[in-house]
Amino acid sequence: MGKIVVKIGGVASDNLTEEFFETLADWQAAGKEIVIVHGGGYYITEMMEKLNVPVTIANGLRVTSAQALKITQMVLIGQVQPAITTVFQQNGFSAVGLHASCGQLIQGTFIDKDNLGYVGTITNIGTGMINDVLAKNHVPIIAPLGLTEEGEWLNINADTAACKIAEALDAEALYLITDVPGVKCEGEWLEHLTTDDVEQLKDQEVITGGMIPKLDSATSALTKGVKEVFITNSIAKCGTKITKAKVFA
Repeated sequence: MGKIVVKIGGVASDNLTEEFFETLADWQAAGKEIVIVHGGGYYITEMMEKLNVPVTIANGLRVTSAQALKITQMVLIGQVQPAITTVFQQNGFSAVGLHASCGQLIQGTFIDKDNLGYVGTITNIGTGMINDVLAKNHVPIIAPLGLTEEGEWLNINADTAACKIAEALDAEALYLITDVPGVKCEGEWLEHLTTDDVEQLKDQEVITGGMIPKLDSATSALTKGVKEVFITNSIAKCGTKITKAKVFA
Protein backbone atom coordinates (compact mmCIF):
# COMPACT_ATOMS: atom_id res chain seq x y z
CA MET A 1 0.00 0.00 0.00
CA GLY A 2 1.52 3.30 -1.11
CA LYS A 3 1.99 6.22 1.26
CA ILE A 4 1.54 9.92 0.50
CA VAL A 5 2.96 12.56 2.84
CA VAL A 6 1.39 16.04 2.79
CA LYS A 7 2.91 19.06 4.50
CA ILE A 8 0.48 21.88 5.26
CA GLY A 9 1.16 25.23 6.88
CA GLY A 10 -0.34 26.08 10.23
CA VAL A 11 -2.61 28.67 8.62
CA ALA A 12 -3.90 25.92 6.33
CA SER A 13 -5.97 24.72 9.28
CA ASP A 14 -8.15 27.79 8.69
CA ASN A 15 -8.81 27.09 5.03
CA LEU A 16 -8.57 23.37 4.33
CA THR A 17 -11.03 23.16 1.51
CA GLU A 18 -13.70 20.72 0.43
CA GLU A 19 -11.51 20.01 -2.61
CA PHE A 20 -8.61 19.12 -0.27
CA PHE A 21 -10.64 16.52 1.59
CA GLU A 22 -12.19 15.15 -1.60
CA THR A 23 -8.66 14.55 -2.93
CA LEU A 24 -7.66 12.74 0.28
CA ALA A 25 -10.81 10.61 0.09
CA ASP A 26 -10.00 9.69 -3.52
CA TRP A 27 -6.49 8.68 -2.49
CA GLN A 28 -7.78 6.54 0.35
CA ALA A 29 -10.31 4.92 -1.97
CA ALA A 30 -7.39 4.04 -4.26
CA GLY A 31 -5.66 2.31 -1.35
CA LYS A 32 -3.21 5.05 -0.39
CA GLU A 33 -2.18 5.80 3.21
CA ILE A 34 -1.97 9.49 4.08
CA VAL A 35 0.35 11.21 6.55
CA ILE A 36 0.02 14.92 7.37
CA VAL A 37 2.84 17.11 8.70
CA HIS A 38 1.87 20.61 9.79
CA GLY A 39 3.66 23.87 10.40
CA GLY A 40 2.55 26.78 12.54
CA GLY A 41 4.97 29.65 12.01
CA TYR A 42 2.26 32.29 11.61
CA TYR A 43 0.67 31.47 14.96
CA ILE A 44 4.03 31.09 16.72
CA THR A 45 5.03 34.57 15.56
CA GLU A 46 1.63 35.94 16.59
CA MET A 47 1.95 34.48 20.09
CA MET A 48 5.56 35.62 20.51
CA GLU A 49 4.57 39.16 19.59
CA LYS A 50 1.68 39.10 22.06
CA LEU A 51 4.09 38.01 24.78
CA ASN A 52 6.75 40.55 23.70
CA VAL A 53 9.27 37.83 22.87
CA PRO A 54 11.65 38.87 20.05
CA VAL A 55 11.27 37.06 16.72
CA THR A 56 14.61 36.45 15.00
CA ILE A 57 15.13 34.58 11.73
CA ALA A 58 18.60 33.40 10.68
CA ASN A 59 19.21 31.59 7.38
CA GLY A 60 15.49 30.89 7.08
CA LEU A 61 15.31 29.31 10.55
CA ARG A 62 13.55 30.72 13.61
CA VAL A 63 16.10 31.36 16.36
CA THR A 64 14.56 29.48 19.29
CA SER A 65 15.42 30.48 22.84
CA ALA A 66 14.18 28.41 25.78
CA GLN A 67 11.23 30.81 26.09
CA ALA A 68 10.51 30.67 22.35
CA LEU A 69 10.64 26.87 22.49
CA LYS A 70 7.93 26.78 25.17
CA ILE A 71 5.77 29.05 23.03
CA THR A 72 6.41 26.88 19.96
CA GLN A 73 5.39 23.73 21.86
CA MET A 74 2.29 25.43 23.24
CA VAL A 75 1.17 26.71 19.83
CA LEU A 76 1.95 23.59 17.78
CA ILE A 77 0.63 20.98 20.21
CA GLY A 78 -1.96 23.03 22.05
CA GLN A 79 -3.44 25.16 19.27
CA VAL A 80 -2.56 24.23 15.69
CA GLN A 81 -2.59 20.44 15.91
CA PRO A 82 -5.97 20.20 17.69
CA ALA A 83 -7.45 22.66 15.19
CA ILE A 84 -6.27 20.57 12.25
CA THR A 85 -7.36 17.23 13.71
CA THR A 86 -10.78 18.72 14.46
CA VAL A 87 -11.23 19.89 10.86
CA PHE A 88 -10.22 16.44 9.62
CA GLN A 89 -12.74 14.78 11.92
CA GLN A 90 -15.46 17.20 10.82
CA ASN A 91 -14.79 16.09 7.25
CA GLY A 92 -15.14 12.40 8.02
CA PHE A 93 -11.52 11.40 8.64
CA SER A 94 -10.28 9.73 11.80
CA ALA A 95 -7.20 11.78 12.71
CA VAL A 96 -4.63 11.31 15.47
CA GLY A 97 -2.23 14.05 16.58
CA LEU A 98 1.39 12.95 17.03
CA HIS A 99 4.56 14.73 18.15
CA ALA A 100 8.10 14.01 19.29
CA SER A 101 7.25 12.34 22.60
CA CYS A 102 5.01 9.75 20.89
CA GLY A 103 7.14 6.62 20.57
CA GLN A 104 10.38 8.52 19.81
CA LEU A 105 8.73 9.76 16.65
CA ILE A 106 11.25 12.46 15.68
CA GLN A 107 14.76 12.24 17.09
CA GLY A 108 17.30 14.94 16.48
CA THR A 109 20.21 17.05 17.56
CA PHE A 110 21.02 20.75 17.76
CA ILE A 111 22.10 22.50 14.56
CA ASP A 112 23.97 25.30 16.34
CA LYS A 113 22.80 25.82 19.90
CA ASP A 114 24.96 28.90 20.48
CA ASN A 115 23.50 30.82 17.54
CA LEU A 116 20.14 29.18 16.81
CA GLY A 117 19.12 27.89 20.23
CA TYR A 118 16.75 24.93 20.29
CA VAL A 119 16.60 24.48 16.51
CA GLY A 120 17.18 20.90 15.49
CA THR A 121 18.11 18.65 12.63
CA ILE A 122 16.60 15.17 12.38
CA THR A 123 18.73 12.10 13.07
CA ASN A 124 15.99 9.45 12.99
CA ILE A 125 12.28 8.98 12.39
CA GLY A 126 10.54 6.33 14.48
CA THR A 127 8.12 4.94 11.92
CA GLY A 128 6.55 2.40 14.31
CA MET A 129 4.07 4.83 15.80
CA ILE A 130 3.11 6.22 12.38
CA ASN A 131 2.55 2.76 10.94
CA ASP A 132 0.51 1.71 14.01
CA VAL A 133 -1.79 4.69 13.47
CA LEU A 134 -2.08 3.99 9.74
CA ALA A 135 -2.84 0.32 10.39
CA LYS A 136 -5.92 1.42 12.34
CA ASN A 137 -7.11 3.50 9.37
CA HIS A 138 -6.35 6.80 11.10
CA VAL A 139 -4.59 9.79 9.53
CA PRO A 140 -1.54 10.83 11.59
CA ILE A 141 -1.24 14.61 12.02
CA ILE A 142 2.40 15.27 12.97
CA ALA A 143 3.89 18.39 14.61
CA PRO A 144 7.48 19.28 13.60
CA LEU A 145 9.09 18.95 17.02
CA GLY A 146 11.94 16.64 17.93
CA LEU A 147 13.72 15.24 20.96
CA THR A 148 17.44 14.78 21.56
CA GLU A 149 18.86 11.61 23.13
CA GLU A 150 18.99 13.57 26.39
CA GLY A 151 15.28 14.41 26.16
CA GLU A 152 15.59 18.06 25.16
CA TRP A 153 12.91 19.36 22.80
CA LEU A 154 13.82 20.75 19.38
CA ASN A 155 12.07 23.09 16.97
CA ILE A 156 12.37 21.61 13.46
CA ASN A 157 11.53 23.15 10.08
CA ALA A 158 8.22 21.64 8.95
CA ASP A 159 9.31 21.13 5.33
CA THR A 160 12.40 19.29 6.54
CA ALA A 161 10.32 17.16 8.89
CA ALA A 162 7.89 16.25 6.11
CA CYS A 163 10.71 15.26 3.77
CA LYS A 164 12.46 13.13 6.41
CA ILE A 165 9.19 11.41 7.31
CA ALA A 166 8.52 10.73 3.62
CA GLU A 167 12.02 9.26 3.30
CA ALA A 168 11.59 7.03 6.35
CA LEU A 169 8.21 5.76 5.15
CA ASP A 170 9.47 5.19 1.59
CA ALA A 171 6.56 7.34 0.43
CA GLU A 172 5.59 7.30 -3.22
CA ALA A 173 4.77 11.02 -3.17
CA LEU A 174 5.31 14.11 -1.04
CA TYR A 175 3.22 17.27 -1.33
CA LEU A 176 4.60 20.52 0.11
CA ILE A 177 1.58 22.83 0.26
CA THR A 178 2.66 26.46 0.30
CA ASP A 179 1.26 29.89 -0.55
CA VAL A 180 2.45 29.91 -4.18
CA PRO A 181 1.45 27.66 -7.13
CA GLY A 182 4.93 26.19 -7.51
CA VAL A 183 8.46 27.19 -8.47
CA LYS A 184 8.78 30.27 -10.70
CA CYS A 185 11.48 30.79 -13.31
CA GLU A 186 11.63 33.89 -15.53
CA GLY A 187 8.05 34.77 -14.72
CA GLU A 188 6.69 31.31 -15.50
CA TRP A 189 5.47 28.62 -13.08
CA LEU A 190 7.42 25.47 -13.84
CA GLU A 191 5.51 22.21 -14.32
CA HIS A 192 8.52 19.93 -13.83
CA LEU A 193 12.02 20.04 -12.36
CA THR A 194 14.70 17.44 -11.80
CA THR A 195 17.13 17.46 -8.90
CA ASP A 196 19.84 18.55 -11.38
CA ASP A 197 17.66 21.46 -12.48
CA VAL A 198 17.23 22.55 -8.86
CA GLU A 199 21.00 22.80 -8.31
CA GLN A 200 21.42 24.71 -11.56
CA LEU A 201 18.68 27.23 -10.71
CA LYS A 202 20.15 27.73 -7.24
CA ASP A 203 23.60 28.37 -8.74
CA GLN A 204 22.04 30.92 -11.11
CA GLU A 205 20.22 32.51 -8.13
CA VAL A 206 16.91 32.03 -9.92
CA ILE A 207 15.62 30.27 -6.79
CA THR A 208 16.03 32.35 -3.65
CA GLY A 209 14.63 32.93 -0.18
CA GLY A 210 12.22 30.54 1.45
CA MET A 211 11.99 28.33 -1.63
CA ILE A 212 15.60 27.17 -1.17
CA PRO A 213 15.05 25.09 2.00
CA LYS A 214 11.90 23.59 0.43
CA LEU A 215 13.82 22.49 -2.64
CA ASP A 216 16.83 21.30 -0.63
CA SER A 217 14.51 19.13 1.46
CA ALA A 218 12.74 17.89 -1.68
CA THR A 219 16.05 16.97 -3.32
CA SER A 220 17.14 15.06 -0.23
CA ALA A 221 13.86 13.13 -0.14
CA LEU A 222 14.16 12.19 -3.81
CA THR A 223 17.72 10.94 -3.41
CA LYS A 224 16.56 8.78 -0.47
CA GLY A 225 13.78 7.00 -2.35
CA VAL A 226 10.71 9.25 -2.48
CA LYS A 227 9.52 9.04 -6.07
CA GLU A 228 7.88 12.45 -6.63
CA VAL A 229 7.69 15.75 -4.77
CA PHE A 230 5.08 18.40 -5.57
CA ILE A 231 5.30 22.05 -4.53
CA THR A 232 1.87 23.62 -4.91
CA ASN A 233 -0.75 25.78 -3.27
CA SER A 234 -3.50 23.21 -3.80
CA ILE A 235 -3.39 19.47 -3.23
CA ALA A 236 -5.66 19.02 -6.25
CA LYS A 237 -3.08 20.65 -8.54
CA CYS A 238 0.35 19.26 -9.32
CA GLY A 239 2.06 22.67 -9.20
CA THR A 240 5.74 21.99 -9.79
CA LYS A 241 6.61 18.29 -9.86
CA ILE A 242 10.17 17.42 -8.91
CA THR A 243 11.73 14.07 -9.75
CA LYS A 244 15.20 12.58 -9.58
CA ALA A 245 15.47 11.24 -13.10
CA LYS A 246 15.42 13.42 -16.20
CA VAL A 247 12.31 13.25 -18.34
CA PHE A 248 14.32 13.46 -21.54
CA ALA A 249 17.76 12.03 -22.25
